[in-house]
Amino acid sequence: MWYATAFDVFTPERQVLTALLPFCSAMLLRLIAGRTELSRWTVMIATMWFAINVLLAPYSAGLLADILEFGQRFR
Repeated sequence: MWYATAFDVFTPERQVLTALLPFCSAMLLRLIAGRTELSRWTVMIATMWFAINVLLAPYSAGLLADILEFGQRFR
């Protein structure tokens, strides 16, 4: 059974942008606003979002199919 998410339809560049844009925005907010409670929370949430996207990216349906196909080439 293949599991797919809404992000699987994005190109790899768009997936990186989806992961990186909230983090960069949170860091910009921190530079502009300083160490406020809001900036701390946004940096924390954006960091988690980035980490989840980066760690789960290899398990997307397209990449998983490519990995399985790669193993078949050596048989």
